[in-house]
Amino acid sequence: MPQMAPLLWLNLFLFLSVIFVLFLIISFFIKPPFKMEFTFKQPQTTKLYWKW
Repeated sequence: MPQMAPLLWLNLFLFLSVIFVLFLIISFFIKPPFKMEFTFKQPQTTKLYWKW
């Protein structure tokens, strides 16, 4: 009777490969979340007049 370990490794490899391919397909079709557009505001600068 042949060793079953190579077949088990092959099954594990195929199983993980199928999961990886499904993950790639699902992540391709899922829309990315909307990016928040931040309006960059200039900080209010007060001009300081130094008494030198």
